[in-house]
Amino acid sequence: MARIFILRIGHRVFRDSRVTTHVCLTARALGADGVIIADREDKVVESTIRDVTNRFGGPFDVQSGKPWKQAIREWRAIGGRIVHLTAYGLPLPKMLPEILDAKGDVLVIVGSEKMPGEIFKVADWNVSVTNQPMSEVAALAIFLDWFRQHREFEHEFSKAQVQIVPSRSGKKIQQLPPE
Repeated sequence: MARIFILRIGHRVFRDSRVTTHVCLTARALGADGVIIADREDKVVESTIRDVTNRFGGPFDVQSGKPWKQAIREWRAIGGRIVHLTAYGLPLPKMLPEILDAKGDVLVIVGSEKMPGEIFKVADWNVSVTNQPMSEVAALAIFLDWFRQHREFEHEFSKAQVQIVPSRSGKKIQQLPPE
């Protein structure tokens, strides 16, 4: 299966750390392979996500500080395709078959502040999950759910130290033996 990474553009360290953390947590939980936080280094977000990955399993890669143009250039160099999630794009149900049929890894771009207009030109697909303004976390979750064809519960995370045990009430966490 193709690798899928998220490129977070416009992250502002003091304003967006919590939302960017949620972008990373959503990406990991719904089957992405990693997140690149463009342009600004944020070691706190990186550390938080690595800690979650160490405890609940992976693999999942997170990095920050790479310029977005460089990230896109490198992605293109390995033959990767680019999806830009935007309220101004074409509807996900219409675009998904084409995206799934395409060969190569997928880079999904989600923004924070206003996106550079150039993103609309470099993307293979400008995709909307609705044609309304909405949270980038929600848009990413919906896209990944559709992209992974609603198979999140089948995904297994390796090298987990703990595992959540489904429960009707309360929290249950099971310690796992080392792999």
